[in-house]
Amino acid sequence: MDFSALLDPSLLQAARHIYRTYYEVHPDQVQRPIGVAIDRFTHRGKLIFSGKPILLPQECFIPVGQLEADLY
Repeated sequence: MDFSALLDPSLLQAARHIYRTYYEVHPDQVQRPIGVAIDRFTHRGKLIFSGKPILLPQECFIPVGQLEADLY
């Protein structure tokens, strides 16, 4: 399913910033995240590395494929 039509562009931008910062700070990190759980109101987020994310009601999950789509 394509979630890009459902996401606020500012949420996607914030999630990409979190993802990009992680790779800038940890360039040698082997474990790849599966996505970002991000708060719809504050745009604060966390990288998720395994399993199904458990989200708070105000959070949404953005998969890594969505984050990398326009980066390369």
